[in-house]
Amino acid sequence: MLSYLHSFHAGNFADVLKHSISTHILGYLTDKPKPVFYLDTHSGTGAFSLQDNEAQKTQEYLNGIAKLWELPKSEIKELPGLVKDYLELIKDFNLTNDLQTYPGSPWFAKAILREHDRISLFELHPREFKSLLQNIRGDRRIKAFQKDGFHACMSQLPPKERRGYVLMDPPYEVKQDYQTATDTLIRAHDKFATGTYALWYPVVDRYRIDKIEKDFIKSGIKNIQLFELGIAEDKENGMTSSGMIVINPPWTLMKQAQEALPYLAKKLAGKNGRYRCIQLVEE
Repeated sequence: MLSYLHSFHAGNFADVLKHSISTHILGYLTDKPKPVFYLDTHSGTGAFSLQDNEAQKTQEYLNGIAKLWELPKSEIKELPGLVKDYLELIKDFNLTNDLQTYPGSPWFAKAILREHDRISLFELHPREFKSLLQNIRGDRRIKAFQKDGFHACMSQLPPKERRGYVLMDPPYEVKQDYQTATDTLIRAHDKFATGTYALWYPVVDRYRIDKIEKDFIKSGIKNIQLFELGIAEDKENGMTSSGMIVINPPWTLMKQAQEALPYLAKKLAGKNGRYRCIQLVEE
């Protein structure tokens, strides 16, 4: 199945969580001069117009990035660091004072990583891959592959840099994707144990997330953290929360998330907002 298009969901509350966490991880890794390898298993196009029919049909960004974009400068100065750094990048991406476009995960990597760093992107969907190639053209740091990122990414590990971040953000079109994502990251960690890994997940069926957590706890992998942001209680239909499970996180991430997620929950959803910041497995 290749029907999923992220353009319907670009800039929603789940993207706010995913990209603010990723921004912090990439920033932390580039604090040191040694080169970094970034691998994105399900890259998408790398950029989205919020004026296109797909984004306008759902307008999910109105419950996400739009609520941060409209903040007054005085409030932006007081934002938690995790949110402020992310929002500054969104403003850099937009060429006007209006919120018209939203970057995908590959762009955040392009913006933060340096000349001597390296990027590998995987995207199987033909239309998405074609747009991705247009959006990354001219950047010698990047290699893009029209392949299934679940399996093909293993060929990239361990990277020669011995420092890296792997982001797994599958569409979960097929229910088996939950198990496939978990199994793939555990195998990837076996090949590259010092890397940082992040798995994004939607909360549609809570029992599936409970199983992912149990599988990672039983995996034997140490130092795993979980971050979740929601705009409503769990329901039988529709995504009400999303999360990131991070293996080998920066030591700064938990504190930053504990400051940022309560703020985001309230700002994006008011009294219905909810969040989790937990150490799933100790170091």
